[in-house]
Amino acid sequence: MFTGLVEEIGTMKSIGRKGEAMLLSISAKVVTEGIKLGDSISINGVCLTATSFDASSFTVDVMPQTYRNTNLKDLKPGSRVNLERAMEANGRFGGHIVQGHVDGIGTIVGSSQDQNAVVFQIRPGKSSLFKYIIPKGSIAVDGISLTVVEAEGGMFTISIIPHTLAETVLAFKRAGDTVNLECDVLGKYVEHLLKYGRGSVDTEEEAGDSSGINLPFLAANGFV
Repeated sequence: MFTGLVEEIGTMKSIGRKGEAMLLSISAKVVTEGIKLGDSISINGVCLTATSFDASSFTVDVMPQTYRNTNLKDLKPGSRVNLERAMEANGRFGGHIVQGHVDGIGTIVGSSQDQNAVVFQIRPGKSSLFKYIIPKGSIAVDGISLTVVEAEGGMFTISIIPHTLAETVLAFKRAGDTVNLECDVLGKYVEHLLKYGRGSVDTEEEAGDSSGINLPFLAANGFV
C-alpha cells in the first residue's frame, strides 16, 4: 500500500523486453535506502517488486498483464519515473489509499497556468472510470495522490502546486503524453457491495448471505 506522496524521480537505466514481459533497471537514491529483495516500490503508480538492487539502482519485472494495462510499455532508457516505497505502518498518511493497481491509462489533453498552480486536463481511456472520478475526490495520477477539481465532458482536471510539479514527472509531461490512473479504492468497494445487495452474485450460496447490507438497508440509513 502507498500514500501517493512521491519520494523521488528515478531514471530508467535499461529496459529488457521479451514479448510483453519487461525487465526494468532504474537509477534511484532515496528508495534504495534500506531496500530488501521482494520490497514493493511504486513506479509511476504501478506496484512492482524489487528483484535485485545495489546502492544506486534496482530492478523489477513487468508481467504481460501490467504491460497491457499501464503506460510502462512506453518507457525508454533515460525516461524519468515517479518512485515511492510502500507505506510504513508508523508513518504519517499524508495522501490517500493507493494500492499501485492501475485502473487504466489517461491522456493529457492540455495544461494551463492558474496563478501559482498548473491545471492539467486528462481524458481517461476508459469512460467507465468516470463513475469513480468525482469533484473533490482522490485519484492517483502516475502514482501521485491528487484531488479532482472538475469531472465533465469526458475529462477531469487536477491542480498541481509548484512543489508537486517540481518533485514529480508531471513537470515533463505535455499534451498527448499518457499517465497511469488509479481511482479511489473506497468507491470500488462500495460499488461491489451494492452489486451484492442487488442480488448480482455468482452462486446461490453467495445469494444467501445474511449480512443485511443491501440497497434498501443503505437507502433507509441515508447512504444512497
